[in-house]
Amino acid sequence: MTVRIALAVPSPHDERLAFEARRHGHDVVVTAVDADDLESALVPARPEVAIVWADERYLSYGVLAECDARGVRVVAAVSNDVERRYATGIGLYDLVDAEAGWDAIATLLPGADAPAPAPHARGTVIAVWGPAGSPGRTTLAIAIAAEIAAAGFTVALADVDTHSASVAPALGLMDEAPGFAAACRLAGADSLDRAELERIGQRHDAGDSSFWVLTGIGQPSRWPELSADRVLATIDECRRWVDYVVLDTASSLESDEEISSDMFAPRRNAATVTALREADHIVAVASADPVGLARFLRAHGDLADVAVTLEITVVANKVRASAIGLGPAAQVTQTLSRFGGIDDPVLVPWDQQAMDAAVLSARTLAEVAPKSAARLAIRRLVADRLLPVGATRRRAVAGSRLWRR
Repeated sequence: MTVRIALAVPSPHDERLAFEARRHGHDVVVTAVDADDLESALVPARPEVAIVWADERYLSYGVLAECDARGVRVVAAVSNDVERRYATGIGLYDLVDAEAGWDAIATLLPGADAPAPAPHARGTVIAVWGPAGSPGRTTLAIAIAAEIAAAGFTVALADVDTHSASVAPALGLMDEAPGFAAACRLAGADSLDRAELERIGQRHDAGDSSFWVLTGIGQPSRWPELSADRVLATIDECRRWVDYVVLDTASSLESDEEISSDMFAPRRNAATVTALREADHIVAVASADPVGLARFLRAHGDLADVAVTLEITVVANKVRASAIGLGPAAQVTQTLSRFGGIDDPVLVPWDQQAMDAAVLSARTLAEVAPKSAARLAIRRLVADRLLPVGATRRRAVAGSRLWRR
């Protein structure tokens, strides 16, 4: 398969790579001297792949943005650890050693031969949402992912929060190269598949309750990388990757149209809105205190306008008498029913000691406090509301072991 290639590398690597590309039947349509030269040549040359040196002179956010807009796959050539960190820091995972032969580059080109993945049924998407004010969205999303994985299903936890992504620090994972943003970039270039997801994803290893993690953007200014169409394509591919996809979303649901003069401009909340519309089940989290319940009830109507699914489970988190008064469970239930028409919410008691232990050790609640009242409530939520009726651990674990092999 002939591929149209653009080069932006220093001499003498440009001549060597151009010779190797042509020798293997490809067309070198651009040989740029720097990032600006490459960026201006993308439209007339129409390359399919850009091989770029991992240095500020040749690789910039502008180059990445233009390549993403044109569907050009970017491969970064690295010669040392500094360049490798620079490339991964801006979200590139397609890296090749600068001195490597053409065979290493060929594996990253479109049409490269790869083993066909085993067929996978369409996975279930669970979006965890809550209003502003730290009701516990991330904590609950992590706990849900761990409980589903403990039941024997394959799980991917994706941080799609464009305001304050926090899954990575909560689990002690590196977020210099955000996995979900990288997946969105590959999806924009129509290059995302299961192999790529496993390459850019990180594993939270916790025995039987291990799961994949696609970390969120560490810098909020990078939110334009998570456009609606890319997020949609990434979620769709994640469905084919694992049994369950858990999405940790932001709180804001505004669509931004009224504050933008360009109807085609990217929307900061597009990732959250898309995640909620694509979800098969939404877990809506409220903090069980007067302020938290008021915030939730005001925002709940907006959630109903955005959501497509009717499977919405309301979770009252951090239920405690010290913040709501005597009989906190009854008071929270009555408040949600009277002012929001919400019946049968899930109540998660506040366990400060267990939550602090999980944050301190960067582990899940099930790992540090398996008998915690909060953990047991979340486990019942997963078993009763999120997993299919009649799902057995033995059947699920058998499938999971086969998948791991």
